[in-house]
Amino acid sequence: MLISVLVVIAAVGLAVQALIGLTFFISSVREGESRASVFAGFQFLGMLVVFAVFLVLASSNFFHTGPGLFLLLLGYAAIGGAAFFLLRRTAPNPRALQGAAGRIQGEVARFDERTQVFARNRSLRPESDEYNRFYQEHPEYQQIDRRRREKGGPIGHPGIIDRPHEEANVAMMLASQSMCIYLSTPEKTAPQPHLHLREKVKERRVNLDPDEATRMVKGYARHLGAALVGITEANPLWMYSHRGEIFHENWEDWGKEIRLDHKYVIVLAEEMSLEMIGSGPHTPTTVESMNNYAKGAYISAQIAAFIANLGYSAAANHLRHYDGLMVPLAVDAGLGELGRLGYLMTKEYGPRVRLSGVTTDLPLVSDKPVDIGVEDFCEICKKCSACCPSGSIPMGGQTVVNGTLRWKLNEQTCFEYWGKVGTDCNVCMRVCPWSHARTFPHRLIVSLIVRNRLARRIFSAMDDLFYGRKPKPKAPPNWVRFTEKERRE
Repeated sequence: MLISVLVVIAAVGLAVQALIGLTFFISSVREGESRASVFAGFQFLGMLVVFAVFLVLASSNFFHTGPGLFLLLLGYAAIGGAAFFLLRRTAPNPRALQGAAGRIQGEVARFDERTQVFARNRSLRPESDEYNRFYQEHPEYQQIDRRRREKGGPIGHPGIIDRPHEEANVAMMLASQSMCIYLSTPEKTAPQPHLHLREKVKERRVNLDPDEATRMVKGYARHLGAALVGITEANPLWMYSHRGEIFHENWEDWGKEIRLDHKYVIVLAEEMSLEMIGSGPHTPTTVESMNNYAKGAYISAQIAAFIANLGYSAAANHLRHYDGLMVPLAVDAGLGELGRLGYLMTKEYGPRVRLSGVTTDLPLVSDKPVDIGVEDFCEICKKCSACCPSGSIPMGGQTVVNGTLRWKLNEQTCFEYWGKVGTDCNVCMRVCPWSHARTFPHRLIVSLIVRNRLARRIFSAMDDLFYGRKPKPKAPPNWVRFTEKERRE
């Protein structure tokens, strides 16, 4: 009787395994992953053969014989051992559980937005007083930036990689970007209460306890379209020291010290379409980037206005108005961890997110940092580094930069490549194993690598096998312009 029960359990287990293999094959086909589809197909056939052989042996009562029972028990031992080593939770990463502060290994200076590569190339007007003053203080950047400007502007010649088919994509990209610019005016980023409420909240703020306020803010953010939302107390170290980005000719703000008047930061993440970023470094991926930056501006501006209408102070942070570094703030808000590629890595979407936020004095409840195994996985994987077309992502270990331990990206060569191709590239985001669609098989894999180091090694190697060490770009949806050559490939 016991042997029969063991046989039934084993048959069910093999059937479930084959079913998982089938779902992986189907999802690979639907995602247009030809290489993965082939390997997944062979994997599924292998599982079916094993299941069929098992059923034949079971029907002949082979497992009731001495050799059959030994083979059955050996299979149970193998499965049990694999389950033990793959399902057990390995030791947590104490650094991750401390959030961004866990990476501090020395004195940290607040980052000056004027030195940011975008601010230097987008905001500084050649030969203006601000231009001359900046390069007098930072001569190390002058020749680099001058050569970049001579090549055609902040990001080179828009759409050059897809010429002559890029015009419509660039038009879409700039349309989304214009929404961010529109929502970056002072009255949008730091809104006042609505005219109908102004006198009322001046007399008395709306009384909300922190739990209720947190529930409402998070619910409203998700209702507006945020994929993820977290809250943290603002660490001054992650806030910019001086203003460097100018978009509305408010040059009196350039170089002004950025004061931290708000205690809390609401951090928002918007999911980027896997189908669109799959084309990186081509122009459709930039269409998706700007679309999600526009979403972030839309959501953060409305949340800031909502809080202002409650009688509290708030400031929207998005593509055209950041008061701080969003990745460490997102880490502190429990949305994910910092990855090798320099992006936030989330459990839900990997690096396929764009970040925005709201700073406020509305009392809220902070979330806690999380350990989802990203630091360990990135030490093992290195795929983004191997695929980076500009060699800007380090292949080696982490180093201490400005008092924080991290992988030091070469932002100069990265930005140079953006200028060369006319897009924001996103190759690292496209090839990251965490970026796969969250179909059932991938959700299962993520749940394993979040908790187990051996699973990280196994599935990192399997990703190279199934998808290739250097996956090629995929054609985007038909409504996005793309070269005919790339569509055929």
